[in-house]
Amino acid sequence: MYDLAIIGGGINGVGIARDAAGRGLKVLLVERDDLASHTSSASTKLVHGGLRYLEHYEFNLVRKALKEREVLLRAAPHIIWPMRFVLPVDEGMRPAWLLRLGLFLYDHLGGRDILPGTRSLDLLRDRRGDPLQKRLRKGFAYSDCWVEDARLVSLTARDAADRGAEIRTRAECVALDRGTDHWNLQIREQGVTTTEQAKVLVNAAGPWVDPVTALYDRSNHAAKLRLVKGSHIVVKRKYQGDHSYIFQNSDGRIIFAIPYEDDYTLIGTTDQPWTYAEGEAKISDDEIDYLCAAASEYFLKPVTREDIQWTYSGVRPLFDDHSRSAATVTRDFVFDYDNDNGAPVLSIFGGKITTYRVLALQAIRTLSDALDVDGDDWTKEAHLPGGDFRPDGFDSLVDQYEDRWPFIDRSILHRLARAYGTDTANILADVTSLTDLGQSFGAGLYEIEIRWLIDREFACTAEDILWRRSKLGLHMNEGEQRAVEQWFERQGPLSKANLDLS
Repeated sequence: MYDLAIIGGGINGVGIARDAAGRGLKVLLVERDDLASHTSSASTKLVHGGLRYLEHYEFNLVRKALKEREVLLRAAPHIIWPMRFVLPVDEGMRPAWLLRLGLFLYDHLGGRDILPGTRSLDLLRDRRGDPLQKRLRKGFAYSDCWVEDARLVSLTARDAADRGAEIRTRAECVALDRGTDHWNLQIREQGVTTTEQAKVLVNAAGPWVDPVTALYDRSNHAAKLRLVKGSHIVVKRKYQGDHSYIFQNSDGRIIFAIPYEDDYTLIGTTDQPWTYAEGEAKISDDEIDYLCAAASEYFLKPVTREDIQWTYSGVRPLFDDHSRSAATVTRDFVFDYDNDNGAPVLSIFGGKITTYRVLALQAIRTLSDALDVDGDDWTKEAHLPGGDFRPDGFDSLVDQYEDRWPFIDRSILHRLARAYGTDTANILADVTSLTDLGQSFGAGLYEIEIRWLIDREFACTAEDILWRRSKLGLHMNEGEQRAVEQWFERQGPLSKANLDLS
């Protein structure tokens, strides 16, 4: 009998699993696909307050998110780091005084110890104005953070597992039976169906919260989700520098242009209604045209379809607050807690990567009576795996690794430290030569890293490695990607029984 069963391996599900496991609860999390295989790997990769949400008077959401920026930065400085955003003043859009007021609130609503505040910019003199059209004379620079979103999910899941949670991927919940004091969950894994029991259920299935609810509640209840597709394009690098841009659009929305994977620029996002009938979320021609046109309004050199190297799309499972526009639907999370009709169930709607930790804390507090735990905030000071170093100590960490493994190229050590932080030393602990790294697949990926990701981070396929635990697929040609796939084919199906590939 588990204390808590969680359906959904996105950021909300793994966050709740980690918080609960850290309190000594017996936790089961099941995910139909891979961790972060849908919404949680398709974000704009930001830990931010959400500047534009101030326009919609979502001050509580912005304050909550702003407070979390530095909490998460301290917890995982290898995959989260500060970033400056340049906001040009554009005639005909929001006036400079309004932008400055919004940024003043942004600087002071949540407090800052690490991140620098807003500064005014002369874009005709500042180098950050060089890639922009010369009609843009003034702007502002403010701070938020970047995050490797899918890695945040896998590291949170790993921390949950290290604290005792059972994390099962490629495990689909196909039936739910609600008793008076516990749940029966039928779980299908590799063609075999088993039944598990739990006192409390959390439905954190993201875009599929309503279908999961229908597994046990077949009444004619109204759908509570508003599904909104967000798409991004990745283009050849548009400018030098480690800063990002935030551009205003004539439709009132904004888009970001962000340095991505060293060689690229990430541009997004869109807000488009989405339905289950559409199948897998994919970018449309209209969305591509929209993003190219919006970015081309600001960059000196237009963004064209020919620049696009990769695209990705995800579905945001927003709570339906009946807003007329998809862009104005609340991004805050909403709980639906039912403990009146049998064993307790908590369904999660909405949420942002930035606020996943406080969502998990609030979920545990909501369930505290049913789980017989207190609501102390233990995760606020806890590091994620590999994150036990100072936010300003990353370069010295890489220097240490270069001293210890001088035969490994610094660019590879830098990437490993960005992905694994202090765990890099554990990955390379027995390495005394390049031969010890195992097979080389290109783009700095070696067999030793693949084995670590299988053993410690729930990876089961080449896609898990190349497009979620990393973005090395962007840097590999087809032959190199195929070599990774062939390596997995030689291992056979990966399961708990054969995860030790040594």
